[in-house]
Amino acid sequence: MSYTLFFLAAIMGTVVWWLLKQTFNLKPWAANVSTAAVRSEGVRSPLTSYVMPSSKVALGVFLAVVTSLFALFISAYSLRMEYGDWRPMPEPTILWVNTFILILGSVFLQYAWNAAKRENIEAVKFGVTGGAAISTAFIVGQLMAWNQLTSSGYLVSSNPANGFFYMLTAVHALHIAGGLVALGRTIRRVWTTDDVARIRLGTELCAVYWHYLLAVWIILFGFMLNT
Repeated sequence: MSYTLFFLAAIMGTVVWWLLKQTFNLKPWAANVSTAAVRSEGVRSPLTSYVMPSSKVALGVFLAVVTSLFALFISAYSLRMEYGDWRPMPEPTILWVNTFILILGSVFLQYAWNAAKRENIEAVKFGVTGGAAISTAFIVGQLMAWNQLTSSGYLVSSNPANGFFYMLTAVHALHIAGGLVALGRTIRRVWTTDDVARIRLGTELCAVYWHYLLAVWIILFGFMLNT
């Protein structure tokens, strides 16, 4: 468990680093600051200090809270498995496929973020749309995994290990689903507006969120495989 909590702490540190990095990237001498940049990127003026967008602050706080939540879940999982009625359940092979799918979704959103930095809107469209489709496939794959397990008799109430497995994977899938809502708004913005600053901000937030959920899933999956 200590290794798992260490990696969760590392994720928390990465989130903090990402927030701090925003202030390090400020170029106060830049003269061309558009109205859209002021609104979306939080820049007051070329001569004043950087103001981080509230959406970035909100995402950072949210990820910190979610990290704490999963840390508590894993702690409870580790404590409960010490009891004699704990019976580990098999992990369906499709979970490996789902892991690859989530990695691919994260790659698509990183591609979209990089394209947004270059102001290549067509590439952004491809990246965010592909990322949304692939992430939806991940949720479908998780449902298929649950169906395989329940069909084999591994019900939620059958054993504490089963209950923890369904809870952890369900909470993670719900965060993916919530991310798809935000990603849908970004997709709509990409296809309906030419506000490059807002598109760049939206793709950055979605990419960071997907990278985070990928890291959490790898930790959860590895933890369950070894217990």
